[in-house]
Amino acid sequence: MSTSLGRGEAVPWWKEPTKDQWLAWWAAWMGWTLDSFDFTIFLLIMVPIAKEFNVPLTEVTAVFAITLWLRLVGATASGWLADRVGRKIPLMISILWYSICNFIAGFSPTFAFLFFFRALLGIGMGAEWPAGASLAMESWPTRSRGLMSSVLQGSWALGFLASSAAYGLLFDSIGWRGLLWMGILPALVVVWVRKYVKEPEVWLENRRKQREQNKQVRMPLFTIFTRGNLANTLTACWWMASAFTVYYSIFALFATHLQKDLALSAALVAVPLMFSNAATFVASFLWGWVSDAFGRRWSMIIPAIIALAVTPTYLFTNDYLTLAIGFSVQGLFGGAIYGQNPSYLSERFPTEVRATAAGFCYHQGAIFGGLVAPVLTYIAVNYNVGFGVAMMIGTTVGLVSFIISLLLGPETRGKEIVSDIEVFVHEPSV
Repeated sequence: MSTSLGRGEAVPWWKEPTKDQWLAWWAAWMGWTLDSFDFTIFLLIMVPIAKEFNVPLTEVTAVFAITLWLRLVGATASGWLADRVGRKIPLMISILWYSICNFIAGFSPTFAFLFFFRALLGIGMGAEWPAGASLAMESWPTRSRGLMSSVLQGSWALGFLASSAAYGLLFDSIGWRGLLWMGILPALVVVWVRKYVKEPEVWLENRRKQREQNKQVRMPLFTIFTRGNLANTLTACWWMASAFTVYYSIFALFATHLQKDLALSAALVAVPLMFSNAATFVASFLWGWVSDAFGRRWSMIIPAIIALAVTPTYLFTNDYLTLAIGFSVQGLFGGAIYGQNPSYLSERFPTEVRATAAGFCYHQGAIFGGLVAPVLTYIAVNYNVGFGVAMMIGTTVGLVSFIISLLLGPETRGKEIVSDIEVFVHEPSV
């Protein structure tokens, strides 16, 4: 992609953003990628944690569920704060929060202690996304926003790849506690964000206009559920609930499936997860380009349809090579349907409520995602069908719902993010 400026000079898309725009994107990228590492490492160590504390695996998956549910608390609070005081401060707070919680969890003397601090991690984890996504998308030029949204969101896979590599290489020597202690490293990013990152100009201008015109939106969460906004909010919530169901049906219990159903070693468990997440990141460039060329919705619907066909190839086989290849291919499709989460949610809502709306719609989906592991574990264990069948059910239902929700939503490709006050509701005084 290139554009023409001045005397017809073609400018490649990557030269269009300013230094400050690149720095804002990198800040969101680091926060999200390291957030992924701290969260996904837990998916790989649920079985050894259950053994050490002598608790049922279902109880350990409940830790995962509560962590996801508390993301909504963090996201809603962070979104409100980001819409009021800026995107930068909530981003720094969130990174410190989830890093410290993960580190402390590594010292857990009891399962209850671990449960408590991993649950608290969910608040910081949820708080990172709305601040980081708004910061990056508001700062980025329109013509390549879909691509950079996809690369940003797809970098979750890099964090998962890193945690998979750490598990495969280090688990036998440092154990699950050592893997959690590694989660303190993201805290160092806060120093860089504080020094180099600036607030988006569009947000600063919007806040100035709100004050000058006495139209400050003090209750943005209330605003997105008012007439004229409700249908957009509900379809966005449906889309994200489906997306979370798909993601955790594919990835949350895959390591458990290999450990419990196939009795594979740590190294053999890590390999397909690493390749699948690498494929997800690579695919983010393709689907990001599709988004900018053909639309946000089709860049998600097309890979979702293909993912339906890919799912049985790795769940209904005992052959390791077939399983590893099938799961890696799924990374190109089922793992890559989330790339437009930052851009599509940011474009669907006005600047004055953007962080709150995006944070709430995104993370209410985590409530449904949090149910996936306990429900599918219950089906696998109590109906004695194994994790493969249970994961197939969750993935299929989630993908069909995902496709329908997008068909009912708006198309936002090419939308300019502006500083104008686009929504104002006379809110009750408090």
